[in-house]
Amino acid sequence: MTLPDGSDDRLPSAQAYGAFFGSLSLESLSGLRTLCHPDVIFKDPFNETQGVEAFIKVMAHGLSDLHEPRFHITDVAVGGEACYLRWVMTFRRSPRGAPWELAGVSEVHFDGNGKVTRHIDHWDAAGQLYERLPMLGTLISWVRRRLTVSI
Repeated sequence: MTLPDGSDDRLPSAQAYGAFFGSLSLESLSGLRTLCHPDVIFKDPFNETQGVEAFIKVMAHGLSDLHEPRFHITDVAVGGEACYLRWVMTFRRSPRGAPWELAGVSEVHFDGNGKVTRHIDHWDAAGQLYERLPMLGTLISWVRRRLTVSI
């Protein structure tokens, strides 16, 4: 919502939400109950859930499967309908494995009380994840080459 002075009251909510994800851990996940509407919708390339408990379950599953997961929020923007958090996620697939990096944007919608009603993650699962996996990566790389236009 735009205020009379031209500012937007969603920016502090978006910044607080970004700060929460910047320090996300299994221990801090319960904080989503405070930040989100009870019926929050979460969507990413693998999941689509409704409800804060389902959102917590999805995040707990992801954090449990990775080593040293960390979100680095690189930018926060307020648009006409949503706020956008640009991020880079770093992690290791095993304790001594090579570091991985995924980049994406979270589209976040807030209600009038500053609670998150929708959190939609946009990132390239094929290019950033699947192509790095044995066998599947070879197939995706082949498809990508077939569809790429040479200029």
